[in-house]
Amino acid sequence: MKPKHVAPFHVLSKNTAMLDVSPLIEAYANGPEQLRDAVSSTPKYGWDEKPVEGKWSIRQVVCHLADSEIVYVDRMKRVIAEDNPTFFEADPDVFGPALHCKHRPWETELNMIEAVRSHMLPILKASDIQDFQRTGVHSLDGPMNLETLLERITGHIPHHIAFIREKLDAMRK
Repeated sequence: MKPKHVAPFHVLSKNTAMLDVSPLIEAYANGPEQLRDAVSSTPKYGWDEKPVEGKWSIRQVVCHLADSEIVYVDRMKRVIAEDNPTFFEADPDVFGPALHCKHRPWETELNMIEAVRSHMLPILKASDIQDFQRTGVHSLDGPMNLETLLERITGHIPHHIAFIREKLDAMRK
């Protein structure tokens, strides 16, 4: 059966084991600063604007990223600590509305992203290359290893920065 969802931001490798994951870990560490830079020019009124028809607001994007960080850090920890754990899909179209995004301060969400990544970095840095090949089973995408999970969450912020820029450009017109 073909997986329903394959993340478009899995771009750093082609499912082959990396001999050195330090560049990936460094990219993971840099994500929050890239996100903060991307949203820094958002006007006060712009956080909840939807200048691109059918797309999320910048606040919704940032909340989605924060929610994803929590989900992924749990997945990564479980893959490191447990034998072949199962983890479930976290549908952003369900999470967003249910988790009251419009009431969540954007600054708190950015701080949370930074805190989660700061928390996970020493764990990743202390993990050996064999840990990055440990696997868990995603409910839709099937088996995936720690390296793949880290690639996906590392690429998630840059993937959404493009949409944030699109929104900011539309607001300037």
